Amino acid sequence: MAWGDPAASARFVNAGRAKQLETLGISRIGELLYHVPYRYLDLTSTAQLGPVSTGDATVVGTVYEVTKRKTYRSPGPKRKQLTITEVTLTDGTGTLIGVWFNQPWVERSYAAGQVLAFSGEVKLRNGLKQIVQPFVEKIADVPAEHSSAAEGVHISPDSAMGSDVDMGDSLNMGRVLPVHSTTEGLSVGWLRRVIAAAIDDYGQVGEYLPMHVLQNHDLAPYSWALQQIHFPTTLADADTARKRLAFGELLDLQLLIARRRYRLTRQATGHTHQVLGAFHQALSKQLPFSLTNDQDQAVTQILDDMTRSYPMQRLLLGDVGTGKTIVAAFALAVAADSGGQAAMMAPTEVLAQQYAKKLGPMFDQMGLRWALLTGATAAADKQQILDDLAGGQTQVIFGTHALLEDKVEFANLTLVVVDEQHRFGVQQRRALHSKGQSADVLVMSATPIPRTLTLTAFGDLAASYLRTRPIAGAGITTKKVKFSNIAAAYDAVHVAVKQGQQAYVVCALVDESASIEAQSALRMAQHLAADEFSAYRVEVLTGKMKPADKTRIMDDFRAGKIDVLVSTTVIEVGVDVHNATVMLVLDADRYGLAQLHQLRGRVGRGKQAGEVWLVSDSFSHASKERFAALLDTDDGFRLAELDLKQRGAGELLGNRQSGVAHFKVADLSTDADLLEAARTEALSLIAADPQLQADEIRVLQVRIEALEKKLGDWKVAG
Repeated sequence: MAWGDPAASARFVNAGRAKQLETLGISRIGELLYHVPYRYLDLTSTAQLGPVSTGDATVVGTVYEVTKRKTYRSPGPKRKQLTITEVTLTDGTGTLIGVWFNQPWVERSYAAGQVLAFSGEVKLRNGLKQIVQPFVEKIADVPAEHSSAAEGVHISPDSAMGSDVDMGDSLNMGRVLPVHSTTEGLSVGWLRRVIAAAIDDYGQVGEYLPMHVLQNHDLAPYSWALQQIHFPTTLADADTARKRLAFGELLDLQLLIARRRYRLTRQATGHTHQVLGAFHQALSKQLPFSLTNDQDQAVTQILDDMTRSYPMQRLLLGDVGTGKTIVAAFALAVAADSGGQAAMMAPTEVLAQQYAKKLGPMFDQMGLRWALLTGATAAADKQQILDDLAGGQTQVIFGTHALLEDKVEFANLTLVVVDEQHRFGVQQRRALHSKGQSADVLVMSATPIPRTLTLTAFGDLAASYLRTRPIAGAGITTKKVKFSNIAAAYDAVHVAVKQGQQAYVVCALVDESASIEAQSALRMAQHLAADEFSAYRVEVLTGKMKPADKTRIMDDFRAGKIDVLVSTTVIEVGVDVHNATVMLVLDADRYGLAQLHQLRGRVGRGKQAGEVWLVSDSFSHASKERFAALLDTDDGFRLAELDLKQRGAGELLGNRQSGVAHFKVADLSTDADLLEAARTEALSLIAADPQLQADEIRVLQVRIEALEKKLGDWKVAG
């Protein structure tokens, strides 16, 4: 029997159940064993209903009654009906009510006389103790003397909240019960029983970590951890087991990253660039401001990498307005000084044009030959650009995906700069890099990334950070309003435009959608131009527009010919118009923290203070937390950490970097210390034995090869 066996080979799993397990991502025994609980019900420590206080608690009681009533969510003609189901528990010391909203199955699932355990946050409401949406474990079914009370009530053994234990006995009392995520048709109790059988049949496995690694980090044995994470003796044992399994997952990935970095930086021959050449010195003299300490350190780190004999692999992370463009300019200049060519690829034409307009005039003054290549480049101009690139006359090229075309050839590409790299697919980044021979790579992002994600998604890149702004700007005030109070935000736009300033209105959609309730840019632009801002010059900008139209609109906005620009998030990064001082973000609840932070960074960049109005009617807890964080701080890295905790790694990085979402146990929002420990151990192991061939660690080589195969096209940082 092996972990690679089909899940259908596990006890109690027939073909139908196996198909249901596949919806949970479980097709093999190994995936079943790593389907760890998302919570535990601690029946070793239950509180009596009378003395229990507010806060998280687990209680046990007998169902006194199950009731259902209807009310209305809000007043007015569009008020929505709300069904409230309540299950009242009693234990002789007091009562507690479980409350569910719009979940009719609850009334059919529970009946007077049953013994239930509730787990959740106890609150007081109108003098009564209650838990809203409690987790429920059925301890005992309706006794015979109470059967009349349950007459006509159907208790399904496969209820999503039920258990398949013998309801006549309290077998679960005094235990820590695991709660595994499940799906329709699979009860928690059934899945618990299947996993218990799999642990018995497949869980006795040998240790694969070296003894010194276990001792260094006080880790439990592997086999014990597999059993205890599912069926812990105590909650402390569950934590110990989770730590062991999470460390193993993190170490596998860090070993893969460390080995890849070793190969990139020690087994490949790169270009040895020369520093302090004519272009480098001319750029230093042209700067209208002094570099910040962060910028100076980043430039030093990048140029030091470029002088080495192996290819640079570096990540430049900069918060809003911290000046990563100027830092990149030094790398571009050094490539030209060394007789090479440099390519700087941006994800949008707006951003590529922004870099050309910002750096182009400086390069002209220096005598450095550059060009811009996008989808909007005229055919005649494009051919000349291609000829100059292939002939080596052009030293620096700015561009978009157009740089990836087969016709684009370089005479000597020695530096590749990829901006906002998470917006490109792995193959796209490789396509540009392959146009040179072992070119240095500088990856940039204006979106602050939490350190845990940096060490996973971009772990084979050395990192440089920009946190301080060379030009502070006048600052930003962030406010939140409902759509019913949007007039206050419109007033801010009126004031700004009358003072000769400009404004953005950001929409989540390009066109109206029947399935998504959100404002569309095209419809909003029409409305504002005809109504609220009819006296002003209103234009719309979306990513779906023709390149020439996007270029024209951005040029007009920079020139002050447009008062109000209605846009999608195409202006999220890189757009630098100092005269724009007000921004309205409609349906702000649809954006993550990092994206909202990036958007508001488009205003307040000049001498006039900026105002950002977050417009939303969302009352969700997550939205409230998000808005509170934005109102509290403008530190992009702090907001990025909060965003990670709220949304998770997979959503933050998206499908193109989905490798970090393969963790079954580790959690990047909470396991920062564990990740650092795994990284340190991985670097040590690879430094001592790059091929992991020693007998004690050879199994680690097998594990990371399997992981690399599983991740497929995803290659850490591409």
